[in-house]
Amino acid sequence: MNKSQLVEKLAEEALLSSKQAEQVVNVFFDSITEGLIREGRAELRGLGSFKVKEYAGYVGRNPKSGEPIEVPPKKLPFFKVGRELKAMVDLVDH
Repeated sequence: MNKSQLVEKLAEEALLSSKQAEQVVNVFFDSITEGLIREGRAELRGLGSFKVKEYAGYVGRNPKSGEPIEVPPKKLPFFKVGRELKAMVDLVDH
């Protein structure tokens, strides 16, 4: 499912206009992003949690030339699936 499909589903299920549903989805995503920026985490009970992981810098290699490259430290969002979602997905027949 992508964002536009989520907007369509929300509009259909909650009897909202597409514009209203899009605003709700945008507020939802913006709130998660804000939680990651401010607190380094955002938790959605039953679904999972997002947190910011910090990675140290290291010396890598340019794949073309083989020359060493200094890769700076970085922070990346990480999603950890909740137990309930794991269990639901595990029950689905493929």
